[in-house]
Amino acid sequence: MTLINLTPHDINIVIVEGGDKITVPPSGILARVSSNQKEVFKINNIPVYQTVFGEVENLPEPQNDTIYIVSTMVLSALEKAGIDRTDVVAPNTINAIRENGQVVAITSFQVL
Repeated sequence: MTLINLTPHDINIVIVEGGDKITVPPSGILARVSSNQKEVFKINNIPVYQTVFGEVENLPEPQNDTIYIVSTMVLSALEKAGIDRTDVVAPNTINAIRENGQVVAITSFQVL
């Protein structure tokens, strides 16, 4: 299975069974969710904005034996739009390996 990373960061994966480590570098294609903001009110003259998320951009069409790694935000936007792509996953950071509070590797992916 080919893993294609559609995020801007290396995805470090530690396979718990065996301890192997895989790094999936960014592919150069960045899947994103479009967004717009509008000011809805102010608190002590500080603007408060509402963000409205739109469509997923730059997600390639499915390919045989290929899994796309995207952000959880992109995965969530696909779910909200009713798009069921079994070839799209996001890093599961709930059980990630952390150093000084920062994710350094994941041990699994997630789907919604």
